Amino acid sequence: MLIKRCVIYAKDVQRITGRSERYSHDVLRKIREHFDKGEKQFVTVAEFSAFSGIPEEKLREYLF
Repeated sequence: MLIKRCVIYAKDVQRITGRSERYSHDVLRKIREHFDKGEKQFVTVAEFSAFSGIPEEKLREYLF
């Protein structure tokens, strides 16, 4: 059985965008602000998809 994640991390944002770790953390911070989350709460793949405009199916290619 393949275990799939529903959470996206800064390293994932780096792989998807090709940008730096600093940029990735900034993107995740902006997503948390947009969805009114606390700084320690996780960002889901669905939230990243909605924020970035990248379809979830395309994102999952980079996550697994």
